[in-house]
Amino acid sequence: MILPLLIVVLFIGGLAAWISEQWGPEAPRWTVIATLAFETLLVAPQLTGNGVASIPFSGRPAAWLAEFDLPWIPRFGIGFHLAVDGLSLLLIALTVLLGWMAVSCSWTEIDKRTGFFYFNLLACLAGTVGVFLAVDLFLFFLFWEVMIIPMYFLISIWGHENRTYAAIKFVIFTQVSSLLMLLAIIVLVLANYQHSGAFTFDYFALLNIPLPPELADWLMLGFLIAFTVKLPAVPFHTWLPDAHTQAPTGGSVILAGVLLKTGAYGLLRFVIPLFPDAAHRFAPIAMALGAISVLYAAATAFAQSDIKRLIAYTSISHMGFILLGVFSWNMLAVQGAVVTMIAHGLSAGALFMLAGFLQQRLHTREFANMGGLWPEIPKLSGFMLFFVMATLGLPGLGNFVGEFLVLLGAFKANAILTAVAALALILAPVYALIIVQKACHGPWQKRPALTDCGLRELASLGVLVLASVWLGLHPQTVLDISAPALQQAVLNLNPREP
Repeated sequence: MILPLLIVVLFIGGLAAWISEQWGPEAPRWTVIATLAFETLLVAPQLTGNGVASIPFSGRPAAWLAEFDLPWIPRFGIGFHLAVDGLSLLLIALTVLLGWMAVSCSWTEIDKRTGFFYFNLLACLAGTVGVFLAVDLFLFFLFWEVMIIPMYFLISIWGHENRTYAAIKFVIFTQVSSLLMLLAIIVLVLANYQHSGAFTFDYFALLNIPLPPELADWLMLGFLIAFTVKLPAVPFHTWLPDAHTQAPTGGSVILAGVLLKTGAYGLLRFVIPLFPDAAHRFAPIAMALGAISVLYAAATAFAQSDIKRLIAYTSISHMGFILLGVFSWNMLAVQGAVVTMIAHGLSAGALFMLAGFLQQRLHTREFANMGGLWPEIPKLSGFMLFFVMATLGLPGLGNFVGEFLVLLGAFKANAILTAVAALALILAPVYALIIVQKACHGPWQKRPALTDCGLRELASLGVLVLASVWLGLHPQTVLDISAPALQQAVLNLNPREP
């Protein structure tokens, strides 16, 4: 029962936060704190191996740790089927951690309709956890949509000056690509029906069904487009800078740290296992898109004058590394992609928190209105320097481990594209130094006195610092947890051309 609880607790907690608004603006905040505390108590034992998810269930590979299967619409083979492995467990833990960070940075920023805000925040987290757990394709698509709708409200209601435009653009990109995935799911189910005579949306039943190469290519593209839009990869990236720039700080933390990772998760969980031959045929193009994303976004980042927009482009660059790693077809690169997913969630989430803290104090996101912050707010500036260094891949931090493994594995697959992507290691220090120089140093701007980190901000950013350092110094823990799940995926990385 613990797997559905991971979703239900967040959704019910969101409803409770919304209802509690009638007792004052503080009630929703403490309701969401209690909800996340309970969610943490559910997730933490699983990571330590002491929970129910440490017990394998029969009939599945050992990589799968626990499942919950309840019939839902048996006529069409649809069930409420959830399962967890090391990969999904790590991403759920990241989701809960960044949920805490989103609440922390929204504590004073959100002062209107707080109950509805926290309902949408927790509903978005619930949809994301559902995406990481669902192994019924109809249920997966349902949670995929549940994840999108609350983010639309977070941007359109609590966002900044062009929030409506950014929210609509976000929905158009994600919904159009989602419909392509839904069409691919339906055709895949019908193809399985012709082969087996049974309707089913179950992930395990749809693995390894024989498909004509041309049909497999089109179905794979239906899934791939949906996931690369959410990742996002060039040329499907244009929605992300607008969404990040206009979203409230908590929305940006969840968007960068969690929602983008659902695209990478989809590639590892669905595209490669369901369509290994088609994915192998497409791998050179996917790796090229990854390398282009890495370079293009890094080059575009240092041309930005808005701090949130700059950080958004750095996210696109890092997602390019993940796309490169996933389609490199070896264990080193795939494990590097997973470490990069987690490390980027920590560093990008922290940078968006810092951008939000600065915007609250300065009422601007423009570098032209910043400068000389270090003498005034040395603690916030120090945190900014740390996470900027993490973003550019400083050895000893999580991002370095992930990118190093990706490049090491990708070099075995395609040395030329890997060399092209590695040029980002030159561009990354450029945009990193721009953030530190223009915001923290440079000429002092005349403005009212600023307050440095409060206890809440210090504690939140301190947790992310510790997590990033721990990941950089002890990545083997993450590699060990994710290895069985990724080995199952790598079994499908050997092409079986018909």
